Amino acid sequence: MGTNYVAYWKTLPYKLLVGLKWIGFGVLTGILVGGVSALFAKAIVLATGFRLAHTWIVFLLPLAGLFIVWFYHRLGARKPRGTNLVLEAIRESERVPVKMAPLIIVSTVLTHLFGGSAGREGAALQVGGSLGHGLGQLLHFRKEERRRTIMCGMSAAFSALFGTPLAATVLSMEISTVGVMYYSSLVPCAVSALTAHFVAQVINPGSEAMLLSAVPAFYVRDAVCTGLFAWACALVSILFATSMHSSKKLLQKYFPNDYIRVAVSGVIIVVLTLLVGDQTYNGTGSNIIASCIENPTFKLAFYAFLLKILFTSVTLGGGFQGGEIVPSLFIGATFGHVVGSFTGMNPALCSAIGMACVFCGVTNCPLASLLIAFEMFGFDASSYFILAIAITYLFSGNYGIYGAQKIRFSKWDPAEIDANTH
Repeated sequence: MGTNYVAYWKTLPYKLLVGLKWIGFGVLTGILVGGVSALFAKAIVLATGFRLAHTWIVFLLPLAGLFIVWFYHRLGARKPRGTNLVLEAIRESERVPVKMAPLIIVSTVLTHLFGGSAGREGAALQVGGSLGHGLGQLLHFRKEERRRTIMCGMSAAFSALFGTPLAATVLSMEISTVGVMYYSSLVPCAVSALTAHFVAQVINPGSEAMLLSAVPAFYVRDAVCTGLFAWACALVSILFATSMHSSKKLLQKYFPNDYIRVAVSGVIIVVLTLLVGDQTYNGTGSNIIASCIENPTFKLAFYAFLLKILFTSVTLGGGFQGGEIVPSLFIGATFGHVVGSFTGMNPALCSAIGMACVFCGVTNCPLASLLIAFEMFGFDASSYFILAIAITYLFSGNYGIYGAQKIRFSKWDPAEIDANTH
């Protein structure tokens, strides 16, 4: 014990320097990435507002798709791999091109402006990863430290866009390899997430939280109902993940040309929008998510979650850019609201649980899902959330929206499987 005590104090100066180095990098990353992400979020809001005020613009979606494909080709990204590239870079300590940031920002804003169905967090993970890596290069960090710089940027971007610094800290450490947590990145990820959250609040004041007004007491009957609902959410998350992968494969098979594929995808979205009669399923659908949580009398079609799956799968499968996580929150919220309305359970609580569960099912990140639930909805329903997320994680199997994500350990048995999600 005495030897260990002496060794600790001998190495303390070095540890302090390393700690200060990563704290400083976290602050710099939080300021840079947080500022860029907050401005990006503002651009998404402005684009959405313009589209809703000028609904005719959705007819130009195919043309916007052509420009997005041209833009990617022009900058040398003929086969964009998006978030999958970032996940592989974390695992293998590979490079993330800095040009990914302007590519995903411009293309995601255009997708939202013209009515594609997508989220914003795909841009968050890609922008954060590329800028974090770029800042590390600028500061001459070693190759061995590349993983931390990428994850640090991802945490900052996610925190700035979603207002959930706790979940953002954990998500980047959890998402690349399921079953493995990169704890060496905890300090820079935490510092960058908190710094970015502060910067984002200065640029875009407000909160993403949607606190639940009333949470029923948690008894045995509630636990059973929650467990069954979580299992259903696992099935919905599998449906969403397989739809995303299948739509991309089908569109690539029948329309191998990038320009034709994105134009056809845009036309399909325009036709679907006309058939629906409004733009409920275009863009992020954040207003629908908020209504499910905050408005007990809110009414929507029981198949709303299926339409969002269809809209998002066609949009992103065809070559438009954006994220899958906000659509997963929409899917979970609408599915939960419908289940709650039909079964007599609290619709708002079911919507909140559905959001957390579907997010967990498609990302395979139970800890980040739990923290997102706490930060967005408060701790009063903690028993519901932890049970539901655990069951969804178990029954969602090896499915996920990111094909480059690795499942290191089996969800069912104490064994290593080291398999990609499907």
